This record gives sequence, structure tokens and C-alpha cells, in this order.
Amino acid sequence: MAVKVYKPTTPGQRDMTGYTFEEITKTKPERSLIIIKKKHSGRNVYGRITVRHQGGGHRRYIRIVDFKRNKRNIPATVRAIEYDPNRTARLALLVYADGEKRYILAPVGLKVGDKVSAGPDADIRPGNSLPISRIPMGTTIHNIELKEGRGGQMVRSAGTSAQLLAKEGDYAQVRLPSGEVRLVRQVCYATIGQVGNIDHSHIKLGKAGRKRHMGIRPAVRGSAMSPRDHPHGGGEGRSPIGMPGPKTPWGKPTLGYKTRRNKQTDKYIVRRRKTGSGR
Repeated sequence: MAVKVYKPTTPGQRDMTGYTFEEITKTKPERSLIIIKKKHSGRNVYGRITVRHQGGGHRRYIRIVDFKRNKRNIPATVRAIEYDPNRTARLALLVYADGEKRYILAPVGLKVGDKVSAGPDADIRPGNSLPISRIPMGTTIHNIELKEGRGGQMVRSAGTSAQLLAKEGDYAQVRLPSGEVRLVRQVCYATIGQVGNIDHSHIKLGKAGRKRHMGIRPAVRGSAMSPRDHPHGGGEGRSPIGMPGPKTPWGKPTLGYKTRRNKQTDKYIVRRRKTGSGR
């Protein structure tokens, strides 16, 4: 997919880029596979804002995506490649031999008319889903399960892919896009190929209005606030934050502060991301 550069007829278009959508073959979603997305503007059930800077945005429908790929050994044909406003990847509309329709993440190279399937006997082709035990080492994969039957939870963003490095016993070593090497049970399913829309990282929004269309409201810098509103606030003029490291509005360390607390899964991490020392 190519990136479209706008002619700067306005200041907001000077550095703006967008999608060409040349791979999209169907503009309206499948009605049987959508539900209305309710907006909460970052508020929880008590009406309190728990996720800041959210609100507004264009109205959307949620596309029901098949991450489990539990329709096994039944061939399907790719009917269309569609846009999904709720994720960076594109969706492929599958029509199975029995007439059922489902959405999956569209990998690179998958086109309208291609055949895909899921199951232990599926071919090693983009879009097919197999147990990790049946996938050759070195293969590029995405939509990887962490627990058998739960559905793919890792490597689902546009342009991402993981690589199957080794197999030993009940587990396989998978190198994730972050560089982390993690153990995954071989009975878990994964999909062959790299997630499509690989040029997503080259898109520049160009103006604040496109952020608002996405439902993201403006964020105020902490250094521009008063001391009672933010730890970075106060001072005469543009002052340093006056502390060894930055903090959140609630006083917690940020930017480099380790937030991982799930020690139960430490044993599954062979090598940490961005480091070569392991655990």
C-alpha cells in the first residue's frame, strides 16, 4: 500500500500524509458482523474519568473479528479486503464453504479470491492458521495465542510479525516485534504471514483535527500547570521540572519506570526486549 502526500493548499496539509486505500475492495462493512460502539469518553461505570483525553470522534461500528480461527478444516474464500476504523490493520472478509462469513486480520499478500483455512493440516500460506507445532521454524507468524482456545492476543497491529525460532518439549520460542523472545505452548494457534498495511507507521496526521476525528482530545503539558495540579507545575517562566525524573499527575515515576508486575509469567520470557541479558 502506498502513502498519499497532500498538496499543501492549507497550513494543516503541509506535512500531512494519508492512505491511498488501493487495497480496499469493499467500502461498507458486512451488516451481520458489526455492532454499535458505545462511547464512554474514558469514564468508568461510576462516571469517573479513568482514561484521560478521550471524547468525541467519528461514529464507529465494531467489526467482530475472528481471532480464535476455530472453524477448522473448512476452506474459505476471501471475498473482500476492508477498512476497520478500530485498528491499524485491514480486515479480510471470508466466506466459508457452508456459507458462514467471518472477518480475519488481512496479512501481506492476501488477495480477493484466495483460499484460506485453519487446522493442523493447513498449508503454510499467508492467512492460514495452524498449531505452532505444525509450523516450520523460521516462519513469520502473527495473531498468536497465549492460551489454547482463547484466541490470538499477540502481534495484531499493522505491519507487525513474529518469528518462530525453536521448539523444545511442549514450548516454542517466538521472537516478538519488540525483540523479546518468549515461550509459547506448541498447541496454541498462530496465523502465517505478516499483518498487512505495513505503511501505517509512515502516516503523518498533519493537524489536530484528525486526532479529534479519532476520539483523542487535547493534552496539556504538566509543566504548563500549577503545582497543585501537577508535580511538574510551577516555577517562573519555562522552568525545569525540579526533580530527578518525570512523574505522572499522581506522583508516580514515569518514562523508564518498570511497570511489569506479573511475576508468574517471568519464566516464559527467554530474553527481554531491548536487552540481551535475559531475566
